[in-house]
Amino acid sequence: MDKTLLKQKIAAWIDEHAAEQTAFLAKVVQCPSDNPPGNCAPHALMTAALLEEMHFTVEQHAVPNEFARSTGLESAINLIVREKFGDGPTVALNAHGDVVPPGAGWSVDPYSATVRDGWMIGRGAAVSKSDFATYAFALRALKELSVPLRGQVELHLTYDEETGGLAGPGWLLQQGLSKPDYAICAGFSYNVTTAHNGCLHLEIKVHGTSAHAARPDTGHDALEAATKLLSALYNYRDSLQQRRSAISGITSPSLVVGMINGGINTNVVPDEVTLRLDRRIIPEEIPEEVEAELRAVIENALQGMPGIRGEVKRILLASPFKPVGDAARLRDIVCAEGSAALDEAVTPIGVPLYSDARLYAEAGVATVMYGAGPRTLLEANGHRADEKVPLFTLTVASKAIAWSLLELLA
Repeated sequence: MDKTLLKQKIAAWIDEHAAEQTAFLAKVVQCPSDNPPGNCAPHALMTAALLEEMHFTVEQHAVPNEFARSTGLESAINLIVREKFGDGPTVALNAHGDVVPPGAGWSVDPYSATVRDGWMIGRGAAVSKSDFATYAFALRALKELSVPLRGQVELHLTYDEETGGLAGPGWLLQQGLSKPDYAICAGFSYNVTTAHNGCLHLEIKVHGTSAHAARPDTGHDALEAATKLLSALYNYRDSLQQRRSAISGITSPSLVVGMINGGINTNVVPDEVTLRLDRRIIPEEIPEEVEAELRAVIENALQGMPGIRGEVKRILLASPFKPVGDAARLRDIVCAEGSAALDEAVTPIGVPLYSDARLYAEAGVATVMYGAGPRTLLEANGHRADEKVPLFTLTVASKAIAWSLLELLA
């Protein structure tokens, strides 16, 4: 059949199933999968059942409990659906089902999947349960229409993006459970993301010696030392503005001290203060060099303070996502098909966040990010109250993905 006619048939099938697609998304939003605490196995089991109702064969790959706990999860089951259309490359479609806790400030129940003015509101509606729906229905259209492709398409529905991905795509790839040639990871409909920042999380414990508040001279104040350290960290943060990325959508590295904990009581000199910080790494930087640089800032700040000792622990080191292999071809195809589906130019960009896409690229897989969603993370209220996704982009993204697979595997 002519490729243009095939694309029209695919688009018609997706439009005919739009209500069913929205109902599917509502069900996956209504089932909580907060990470932390990271008890995500129940959501995976529910999703597997929904996919099986669509006549997909769903593989359930339980992450061993010990490994799951080492990454901060209570439980995780990653799902793989494999559809072989013919001999040729394998394309993975990856979205994550774990979400950040809802927090306060919602105008609706965060698990209600409320639809208002054409948007679905709910935790995970945009990041990235929406792409459970877009990828599943794109693949279902290709399968039910028996579209002739030379290759295999896999759904990778994983549950560890919010805490680093090592128990999600990282684990699937490390275990050899999938060896894709291409990967498309969750994103938004108005751009194709080809690069993103990396991230370093450090925990710093500042140790001193406690003492009675009536005799502070007999102790060593860990909070005073931590205050000096904070000043050094913020001066370092300000210096990062001089470093600029050449990639559109990415500006400079950043640093945030996100957590502080310490002290014993009001009338006691603090003996220990713990800080946790987030350092974003632009694609031009080398992660190991960034960590060494930051450790030197910490060591120098605490040097020469009697009775004070610093202890630094790496929590996470996520490399930046950069194009590898045949990523340029994949980018061009998804940009073209996304533009056709949206009827608006879809262009490549970089983003300052980090995601599971980097894990596919690190494994040598040509990777881009594209899926359902508005123009920006801010417009989606990602990780904020009233997270939302415009429902029309579900069908837009499904068409773009299905058409891209047709072009890639024709």
